[in-house]
Amino acid sequence: MNKRISFIEVAMQTATLWSKRSEDPYKKVGVCILNKDGRVLSIGYNGLVSKFKTNKKFFNDRDNRRKYMIHAEINALSLIKRTDEPYLLASTLLPCSNCATNIVAYGVKTVVYSEDYEKDTSAKDIFKFYNVKLIKI
Repeated sequence: MNKRISFIEVAMQTATLWSKRSEDPYKKVGVCILNKDGRVLSIGYNGLVSKFKTNKKFFNDRDNRRKYMIHAEINALSLIKRTDEPYLLASTLLPCSNCATNIVAYGVKTVVYSEDYEKDTSAKDIFKFYNVKLIKI
């Protein structure tokens, strides 16, 4: 008998798939948010505002373009309501501190991620402070 894939694995694979939609050539990030029953509430990926056009040179200066990018977590959270009761957020990258505080504000109980974000690891402290379970896989 085949073992069923877990909801965490489904969420991570979904986040990874959606990360491929990112237009950022340096860091493609995807997110999938599930409720407690494993139902997908939202997905997101990092990028500019939908349908916003810029020239290709914009992406050449990584430090400059970073301040204009909308993070995958914010894109995913913006599509749900707290009453949807988001439970698990799976991300291909450890959220930054700003995204971490927004994740906490939405009531997410567990965050799963696959890659550390060297520029900002304070999300680990934020999640610990608010008793949000953090799992690196």
